[in-house]
Amino acid sequence: MNKPPEERPASSAKSSAESTDSADGEDSSDSMPSEESLFLGSEKGAETYRTTMEQTTDAILDAFVENADPYSGTSPESLREEFAEMEMIPDSGEGLESALESAEPVLRNSVGVSDRQCLAHLHCPPMISGLAAEAMLSATNQSMDSWDQSPAATHLETRMVEELCDLFGYGDSGDGVFTSGGTQSNFMGLLLARERFAKERFGTNVQRSGLPHRAKAMRILCSEEAHFTAEQAAAHLGLGENAVVTVESNDDREMCPDALDQTLAELDERELLPFALVGTAGTTDFGSIDPLDELAERAEEHDLWFHVDAAYGGALALSDRHRDLLSGIDRADSLSVDFHKLFYQPISCGAFLLRDGSQYEHIARNASYLNPEGASVPNLVAKSAQTTRRFDALKPFLSFRALGRDGFGMLVDETIALAEEVAELLASGSSFELVAEPTINAVVFRYRPTSDMADERLSWLNEAIRESLLREGDAVVARTEVDGVTALKFTLLNPRTTLTDVADILDAIERRGSSLRAVSPEVKR
Repeated sequence: MNKPPEERPASSAKSSAESTDSADGEDSSDSMPSEESLFLGSEKGAETYRTTMEQTTDAILDAFVENADPYSGTSPESLREEFAEMEMIPDSGEGLESALESAEPVLRNSVGVSDRQCLAHLHCPPMISGLAAEAMLSATNQSMDSWDQSPAATHLETRMVEELCDLFGYGDSGDGVFTSGGTQSNFMGLLLARERFAKERFGTNVQRSGLPHRAKAMRILCSEEAHFTAEQAAAHLGLGENAVVTVESNDDREMCPDALDQTLAELDERELLPFALVGTAGTTDFGSIDPLDELAERAEEHDLWFHVDAAYGGALALSDRHRDLLSGIDRADSLSVDFHKLFYQPISCGAFLLRDGSQYEHIARNASYLNPEGASVPNLVAKSAQTTRRFDALKPFLSFRALGRDGFGMLVDETIALAEEVAELLASGSSFELVAEPTINAVVFRYRPTSDMADERLSWLNEAIRESLLREGDAVVARTEVDGVTALKFTLLNPRTTLTDVADILDAIERRGSSLRAVSPEVKR
């Protein structure tokens, strides 16, 4: 038997570093830090980690508690200049403590998502349980593409998916995978829809042979209020954005079943081939929820894959009071749900769920070094559009364990109740126009001081008010367009936000609106 090679000598950089370490454990300024202090796995690494996490915690609390604001007000130009002067990849390191200090302008100029007056987007305040999970999953660095890279994580994600399938009414045949969010989940749903249709209609295995000849006739249907990811997915799937046909919505911004019937008839007359129907459970602007039961009936009648984008509204499944708004979601072939919205988890964290897990056969793939055929261990990589993938399931797992379904349901109910109160407040004010009654907790409105103000002037005024609030760091409010006219939006995800907080922002909007009209004669009327 050959003798093992002699232990290699330490690298010169490492030897130099270790020989110049100071007595108190600090590396000298003119040497590389020792490898022992760069990684977990040793006592020195553990001490460095503990000290670093304490310093990081202090910096975060200083930025987002002691000196908290919705935003610093720093302009894009100023930020560009500040970071342009900062060396990103220096020749020599400055040490970890100093490096952490260089992140101060990042923290100082980040949006305070936990601030009660940060109300713009579907951008939630993360639960502390989720932050704890982030530290755990980052430190363990499990990769979900093979069991031997994530043994416990694989089984925990599998169990989380099983319980999520139960939450949304899928039976024992349900399956799924964690994703980066709604964009990836919606893509997965339409990917499987395309694969199934091509195989059943044309006998084509797209994964191996590419798109069939008549792919140009394939169509995806969704409402005109649906998220842009339907068009994005169609483009990525080689069908083109023109493959998406939008269906007229009703006055509540929900897909109209009668309009869907008419659209399907027109597609048939033109010999086009609808293969997927996308329902939305929570549109981005209005939180509108399509009539899922009626859409499921149409999908069954026309043999369409029915995918529900519940990235926003999926959390209603936890609410005893509002769960019925999702009636019919259990009939969807697939659905997307985001945990970094109304489940209050750090970005990114989503899930894609399938009513019939056997549909994964359309995208099955094996690699000898990851998931060889016939392997007895669980295989998650073939269910995902990603290979290397984070252990994001740990975040909702810890949060559900801490709070339970009832606790989450209470938070969701509180934010919806607040949205209803805000809508009433806006409707009663003479200077505001409520654009639509909220369905979940998004409230769309305009500052309209006079009823006869022209649309162009109205758009300018509302946009100028929003920019002023952000520039002064007083509030983060969203903008959108409704019927071609700019509107403002409160997305009331934060359970800590109160009606008083919102009333204060409305007062600020009125003050700024009055000032802007005084200095800008063109928007006086």
